[in-house]
Amino acid sequence: MELSAEIRQLVEPTLAPDQFVVDVLVSAKKGPGKVLVLVDGDQGVNIDSCAEISRQLSKALDDRNLMGDNYLLEVSTPGVDHPLRLNRQYPKHIGRNLKIKLQDGTQVEGKLAQVTADELILNQEIGSGKKKEIKPVTVPFAAVDKAFVLVSFK
Repeated sequence: MELSAEIRQLVEPTLAPDQFVVDVLVSAKKGPGKVLVLVDGDQGVNIDSCAEISRQLSKALDDRNLMGDNYLLEVSTPGVDHPLRLNRQYPKHIGRNLKIKLQDGTQVEGKLAQVTADELILNQEIGSGKKKEIKPVTVPFAAVDKAFVLVSFK
C-alpha cells in the first residue's frame, strides 16, 4: 500500500463524524520527510482539532515506524491556495465566489448558489449598473478540473 494511503487510514479513525481527509501529501527529499495532512469538516475544523489529530497521528506513525526517526508532521485545513478536491467541501462555500477550471481548459467564475449530488450552480453577473443580470450556470462535478474559493477583501 502507498505511504499516503496508509497515513490516510491512520488519520480517519481520529476524525469527528463531520470531519474528513482532503489530502495526504508525503515528501521524502533530503533531510527529514514531511507529512502534510489536510482535513476539513462540514462545519470547518478548528486549531484544537488539528492539534489533537496531529498528536494521535504522530503516535500512530511512531508506533508503526512508517516515517523513520525524523519527520515533520503538519495537520492543517486546506487554505485558499489549495483547490476544493471533494464534493463534500462545496456546500459550506455557498454564497462565496469560485473560480473553476474545467476539464476542457475553460474557466467559469461566479457565486456558488447551490450544490446538488451531481452539479454546482453558480450565479454569474453579466453587465453592470442597471443592465446587470444574474445568469445561473450549471457545472457538473465530472467537468471540474480544479476549483478555488476567491477571497474578497471588500
